[in-house]
Amino acid sequence: MQASRHAAPARLPIGSDADLAWVRQQVRQAAAELGFGLVQQTKLVTAASELARNTLVHGGGGHVEITPLDTGPSPGLRLAFVDTGPGIRDLDRAMTDGYTSGGGLGLGLSGAKRLVHEFEVDSRPGEGTTVTVTAWAAVVPPSRPGS
Repeated sequence: MQASRHAAPARLPIGSDADLAWVRQQVRQAAAELGFGLVQQTKLVTAASELARNTLVHGGGGHVEITPLDTGPSPGLRLAFVDTGPGIRDLDRAMTDGYTSGGGLGLGLSGAKRLVHEFEVDSRPGEGTTVTVTAWAAVVPPSRPGS
């Protein structure tokens, strides 16, 4: 999959609560410009909010790369959340609904995965984590029982 030839990726810092609000706003704007419906925008912004907060709280901050796509079934948006924090020691456990290492509801990673079409985590203990999600404007995410 290639990035769009029409728009360059945007790179936004994630280092404070104010940055989290800015990330949500920019993701919503990019999704709207690509033709995402309101429900799809809300799902993508919710996933982005969870992943940005994880980047800040668990990864010690980092950045998100927002990349418009034009090579899939419809216009799309790829978000890559990158940190150089401690990494995720047990990814399988971290992806389990209800698991939390920070006192939350434990729906961050698994919840975000259910809201997008593609979801990938690359994490190395002691080196950091990159979570990449992709959503397509005219495609409804498939139901994922048990994921």
